[in-house]
Amino acid sequence: MTVPAKPRPEFRNINAFKDLTTYRMPAAAWVSILHRVSGAIMFLLLPFIIWLFDTSVSSEISFARFRAAFNVGLWFVPGVIVKLVALALIWAFLHHLIAGLRHLYMEVTHKLTKEFGRSSAMAVLVLSLGLTVILGAKLFGIY
Repeated sequence: MTVPAKPRPEFRNINAFKDLTTYRMPAAAWVSILHRVSGAIMFLLLPFIIWLFDTSVSSEISFARFRAAFNVGLWFVPGVIVKLVALALIWAFLHHLIAGLRHLYMEVTHKLTKEFGRSSAMAVLVLSLGLTVILGAKLFGIY
């Protein structure tokens, strides 16, 4: 005797508080969302990036001030916070770059299967986080 299969839930009106909290997004959805977030982070922190570049190449005195911002701090912001903001920028750049290359590769080679999308999305997440950990260790002086 076979047991009838449990019917799949049918979502006509999604309740944002009840249904969205239990929904599991695939890795490709996370990569897509994080790609947009990383682009927004880079755009919003563009003045900080310009300041970093300007103070690092202007003169020897400004380069010393640049290094001191990471060790001592900048105005009222401690150096650890400056390093965390730089780490966020590192992650945003790496994730945006790797996810963009994934997207371009998928368009050029026409590899638009679900399996390739899942595996390449996991590769983007692992690579961007792994490289961020390595560069973050260098930023915080672990090696």
